[in-house]
Amino acid sequence: MIPPVRRLAAVALSALLALGVTSLGGPVAAASASARTSSWVYSVTLAKTAADVQKVAETWKPDRLKKADSYSPATPGSQSSTSAGATTVPSPELTPAKATKIPLSVSPELPSKGSAARTMGKVFFRFGDKEYWCSASSIAAKNRSVVATAAHCAYDARQAKPADSWIFVPNPGPNGETPDGIYVGAAISMHEHWPGRGDYDYDYAFVTVHRGFIWVSKGGKLVMQDVGRLQDIVGGQGLAVAKGVGSHVTTFGYPAGPQPDGTRPFDGRKLLSCAGSTRWTVAPSLDLQYGVQIQPCNFTAGASGGPWLIDYQAGQGLGSLNGINSLTWNRDAKDGYDAVSSPNFTAATGEVYRHAAAVTTPANVT
Repeated sequence: MIPPVRRLAAVALSALLALGVTSLGGPVAAASASARTSSWVYSVTLAKTAADVQKVAETWKPDRLKKADSYSPATPGSQSSTSAGATTVPSPELTPAKATKIPLSVSPELPSKGSAARTMGKVFFRFGDKEYWCSASSIAAKNRSVVATAAHCAYDARQAKPADSWIFVPNPGPNGETPDGIYVGAAISMHEHWPGRGDYDYDYAFVTVHRGFIWVSKGGKLVMQDVGRLQDIVGGQGLAVAKGVGSHVTTFGYPAGPQPDGTRPFDGRKLLSCAGSTRWTVAPSLDLQYGVQIQPCNFTAGASGGPWLIDYQAGQGLGSLNGINSLTWNRDAKDGYDAVSSPNFTAATGEVYRHAAAVTTPANVT
């Protein structure tokens, strides 16, 4: 019989592996790695042409989106202080290697119409024949078409393959509604250490998306109707890197998975938040050397990829992205998760973002 603490560790490990056990494939041709614009950036093409977008769109018609709550909330797993050798590191002197370029700062942007942004939402994707989802947010960019999420919500580092049929739905309704459109992923931009090593210090991705659309009925058939570029419709969060720890952060997500004791306090239909000051943390078993953590926060699976915002203004719904939900933690190995962590956003994160913000997409996909 497995002792209680070791049983918790086994549950965490099985959750970590669950995301990558299914082979990948689907309606879009296999993604290909593009040339890197720097030694840090690894880009993977998802849907390149209007025809590719339409193939993905066919996967996510309203009848399938209505079943969204039955899909699996993706998660890389969780950590407990006993099972993963996790410790809190108080030293402010930790500096990840290669964080040498001038830090990037991007201002948040309101949508073209309206006085408040609506940037948070869910990403839906497939691994093989199974659907998954995560949390995500729109980020201000010169191409007005960038989504930030966790890298494990876009690319399976264990099998070195991207997710298939990837879309972003801001502000999804409880019955599959897409009031602000559906945005098909065009390309994933990541730090090379995620696809290369599965290093959780780099579990973030910036996904460039195509113009959005909604499904409308015309002549008894469903057709795609263009709604425009993502940032024009919902706005975009800013970006702040190289901030270290000690900042007050508000983190958002759509938690849905069970707590360690088997209870399910969340259903994934509501956008929830946690807030607190950041501190360093590490998880050697996941190669996390420079993690940033806030506690308390009882997020579960489904919150992965949700934004960490500093200087968040609730009235406008805007702040500056300083992290994403990467790992949930059960630090005391008791009944519930009590913390969440993000990779540390460094100057290298800014380089990955710059690549995503420069990707161009077709002017019309409908």
